[in-house]
Amino acid sequence: MGRENALLFIKLLHTAVWSFFVFIIFYVVYSGISGKITPFTWISIGLVVGEGLILILFKMFCPITLIARKYSDSKKENFDIFLPNWLAKYNKIIFTTIFLIGVLLVLLRFYNIL
Repeated sequence: MGRENALLFIKLLHTAVWSFFVFIIFYVVYSGISGKITPFTWISIGLVVGEGLILILFKMFCPITLIARKYSDSKKENFDIFLPNWLAKYNKIIFTTIFLIGVLLVLLRFYNIL
């Protein structure tokens, strides 16, 4: 597999993983808004927390990004994923904020405060 094909595969994989996490983050928000808290809500929260721990372990870099670096010298934020550059740059801030709001809503619903 050539460098371009390897990087294309990595970008597709990274985009799929990113999409999965965006889906479960919004599922957490949906659960908090609707009050429909299911085992999948708690599993989703656990998966996102696990992802956060992995990012901390890798100094705030996704391990997929580190693999992609072997195939590209690009300085762009989105060299390893099919996202607009601005979204790739602010991805962690945007989705961490959305996730924390979702978790807060879930906890407020779970403890019947909301």
